[in-house]
Amino acid sequence: MNPFSSGTRLRDMIRAIRACKTAAEERAVVRKECAAIRAAINENDQDYRHRNLAKLMFIHMLGYPTHFGQMECLKLIASSGFPEKRIGYLGLMLLLDERQEVLMLVTNSLKQDLNHSNQYIVGLALCALGNICSAEMARDLAPEVERLLQFRDPNIRKKAALCSIRIIKKVPELAENFINPAAALLKEKHHGVLITGVQLCTDLCKVSEDALEYFRKKCTEGLVKTLKDVVNSPYAPEYDIAGITDPFLHIRLLKLLRELGQGDADASECMNDILAQVATKTESNKNAGNAILYECVETIMSIEDNGGLRVLAINILGRFLSNRDNNIRYVALNMLMKAITVDAQAVQRHRATILECVKDSDASIRKRALELVYVLVNEGNVKPLTKELIDYLEVSDEEFKGDLTAKICSIVAKFSPEKIWYIDQMLKVLSEAGNFVKDEVWHAVIVVISNASDLHGYTVRALYRALQSSAEQESLVRVAIWCIGEYGDLLVNNVGMLDVEDPITVTESDAVDVIEIAIKHHTSDLTTKAMAMVALLKLSSRFPSCSERIKDIVVQYKGSLVLELQQRSIEMNSIIAKHQNIRSTLVERMPVLDEATFIGKRAGSIQATVSPSSGASINLPNGVAKPTAAPLVDLLDLGSDDVPAPSSSGGDLLHDLLGVDLSTASAQSGVNHAPKNGTDVLLDLLSIGSPTQSSQSVSDMLSSSQDNKTPVSPLEGLSSPSSNSIQPTSSAGAAPAIDLLDGFSSSPPKQENNGTAYPSVVAFESSNLKMVFNFSKLPGNPQTTVIEATFTNLSTNIYSDFIFQAAVPKFLQLHLDPASGNALPASGNGSITQTLRVTNSQHGKKSLVMRIRIAYKMNNKDVLEEGQISNFPRGL
Repeated sequence: MNPFSSGTRLRDMIRAIRACKTAAEERAVVRKECAAIRAAINENDQDYRHRNLAKLMFIHMLGYPTHFGQMECLKLIASSGFPEKRIGYLGLMLLLDERQEVLMLVTNSLKQDLNHSNQYIVGLALCALGNICSAEMARDLAPEVERLLQFRDPNIRKKAALCSIRIIKKVPELAENFINPAAALLKEKHHGVLITGVQLCTDLCKVSEDALEYFRKKCTEGLVKTLKDVVNSPYAPEYDIAGITDPFLHIRLLKLLRELGQGDADASECMNDILAQVATKTESNKNAGNAILYECVETIMSIEDNGGLRVLAINILGRFLSNRDNNIRYVALNMLMKAITVDAQAVQRHRATILECVKDSDASIRKRALELVYVLVNEGNVKPLTKELIDYLEVSDEEFKGDLTAKICSIVAKFSPEKIWYIDQMLKVLSEAGNFVKDEVWHAVIVVISNASDLHGYTVRALYRALQSSAEQESLVRVAIWCIGEYGDLLVNNVGMLDVEDPITVTESDAVDVIEIAIKHHTSDLTTKAMAMVALLKLSSRFPSCSERIKDIVVQYKGSLVLELQQRSIEMNSIIAKHQNIRSTLVERMPVLDEATFIGKRAGSIQATVSPSSGASINLPNGVAKPTAAPLVDLLDLGSDDVPAPSSSGGDLLHDLLGVDLSTASAQSGVNHAPKNGTDVLLDLLSIGSPTQSSQSVSDMLSSSQDNKTPVSPLEGLSSPSSNSIQPTSSAGAAPAIDLLDGFSSSPPKQENNGTAYPSVVAFESSNLKMVFNFSKLPGNPQTTVIEATFTNLSTNIYSDFIFQAAVPKFLQLHLDPASGNALPASGNGSITQTLRVTNSQHGKKSLVMRIRIAYKMNNKDVLEEGQISNFPRGL
């Protein structure tokens, strides 16, 4: 016999395929076999049709195309014999699916077989229909399936119930036809039929509200009785699994009760007793018992409130956490995550067990337990839980430290009862896992430290100690050098000693040693080195005896290949060498950083707030402030979050609105603006650097206090009513043209009118607002012009929250005094006046020019007006 003829037995073909040593050889065997089967199909070989289809099914399972045999399935189904029908239906389920158009041809055969006198053929048809039924077939054959739900044979009833599930999922509107037959199945004694009937009712409840209400009213008590009978039934060998009678039926009944009890108090009350009985009587030493207990707990947590039952359910989950099986512990942790929203107090009782799961060897359990611990933390237990987590942090695996550190930092920030505790815990985290701490975390630590004025000495000493043993933790080094730069004098003089700390002896040289080690350490990145240089500049003022040593350290980087460090070194060396008289003013301590605003900014929830005094502004976490409402943003848009970070040259972002290149512009105290970069808390000391650079801004340091109104730079960027002066700094490219700090005056010039008359100018006028400038000169100082700006409201609406801002090129210096008010009466019935002083370093060569922005609220809506002024009188 030809080994590849239609008469070849299935086992011979399988043996030939398995004997192939290469994929190509296998494909050759399959091709020859498929060719033989095609030939048999063309010859209409009825004797071996069922054998050929069996071979096609095996070939199909190997992944080869077998579409040419689909019609053979239909021919076998249409035949009269049971063996042929069995192979035909099996082929139908394997070779076709509901998307095949040829399936429509089999609908009539299925209908005939569903009404066949042979129950086994009926079973074949039901099985096939339950697997490949399409929506059209469901509508055509639903009456036959519904009738078979009352068939005399339990196996047919079981298959009909499963087939009904497929039908109602495909065509939900047919669900009402199956409600009564499904309810009748719930009274079955045969467990196979009962399980399928319960599953059918469960699916009916999910697709039909009418079915759900019907089963709640008519079947809840019967289901409870059935479950009670199963729970209390004696030993039955045919259903017994690990000493439990039919756990599959247990679970199906519990799932249906969950559907019925959810959202219905009466149905929930009806099943309370049996749920308590299942929870207490089921043995948990076998997997079958644990499966039942888990479903019971899920049902208890889903139905309407019963405090006692929920406590019992949570205690079961607590026992699961002590199980040796990782799967059981994992599902228990998952369920406890849901339970904590319902009864947090009951879950808290298992806190110790959950903490042990955080230390589990299984990574999935560790992660899930950590998430649960995070949810469990509150004001009452934050201290012991944090201590446990930090203790574990010391011995945890490297791959887990990232997640663990993030959770600890979040817990400490959210529930910290006092600042000293917060600082202590964060120092422990930074010392143990500083390299895993994200930038925003150590930024937040610095914000909190700056706000805790009574703890500055304690903090800087604690950081100094920590740095001795954990110098490899980058985030700890950054926080430490920032604090030493700010509060180095407190460290050396042991200022603010607390009872809880031991005295420490640190000399000025020791403090500089720490910074020098940090800047020269091979692992320190650019951010750390830049921050260290800022700290050295500050210490040069705080420790005069170390000034020369610090200068030598800074000078070493004048030839650095890293442009950022080179530029800092040159500029800082210039400050140390040439500007001794103003250095202490430049490197004053950072203003207190606004903690609440920083937290809101991290959460993305900063809201516009209006300052009651001088314009709408809020304090930013870097110690500066910017207007909050969109119309009141920085005139140069330096504080806008959507501005791209500056390049190292600063030319892309920090440019003058008038076309004059400014390397940076930032405002003092009230409206200081700093460019955004990767670490937005500690901005660049000299407002220079790469987008990822972080340090303190020299413009912050150049900013004077409210009582110091000295213009301190030859470059003028932006002024506002709430600021005294603006001091932008020039980039490295502009440095040779003019010294960064030349032109500083020790005291503000006194404003006087020398009698020279200049015509008034209508500087700006719109349909809503008019601004008039009156000019005067200071005696003996022709470069300085005093401008009195008068603002008049031309509309019939009152303007509130009035704020005026201006920008000038860098050859001008601009100083704004506070405005006379921030409310502008309607219809010209009053005015606001504000004094400006402009110093022109190119007097006689260049004329004054100014870009303005006026913002106010009209009918609670923000209004913004902008303009450019160039019509100044000659001679200014």
